[in-house]
Amino acid sequence: MIVLMGTKNPGKIEGAKQAFERYFNNVEIEGIPVNSDVGDQPLNEEILQGAKNRVKNLKEYAKNNNIKADYFVSSEAGITNLLGEWIDINCVVVESKEGLQSVGTSQGFPIPNKYIEEIKETELGKVMDKIFSGKELGKGKGGISILTKDEVSRIDLTRNAFIMALTKHINGDIWR
Repeated sequence: MIVLMGTKNPGKIEGAKQAFERYFNNVEIEGIPVNSDVGDQPLNEEILQGAKNRVKNLKEYAKNNNIKADYFVSSEAGITNLLGEWIDINCVVVESKEGLQSVGTSQGFPIPNKYIEEIKETELGKVMDKIFSGKELGKGKGGISILTKDEVSRIDLTRNAFIMALTKHINGDIWR
């Protein structure tokens, strides 16, 4: 099974691979960087829109380069206050070659209000790198690994978001 993913981020790719391998055999994921067409720090509805845009741009790239795939997928992290508190979530989109699209999200973690304006002006990863003296925490295990004392990684968040999105694909017509 060939899965094209709209990123080269190794943590996101590994999370998607782990999710797909729970339900499918012989999974190959190829990361292709495509634009989200939203800001560097997606806010609220931009998170899902960025993930959808990545799938759209990925499909266009595949068509233009004659690349065949079984699934086109993306992952977009961002911050939202739609529940009344600022949290970071990861939205994923999974679209089959037949055009069946589904969405999933990760667990969210709280963002202290004192960092919100700086995050909006730059992005969460850069702020966390500064706070924790890290370098590119958004790749690999991610800043969430530091925040949870290695209990949860970015890979875990991404895997779980993809498992949520895959529910529409792995249960046949009963869940569609």
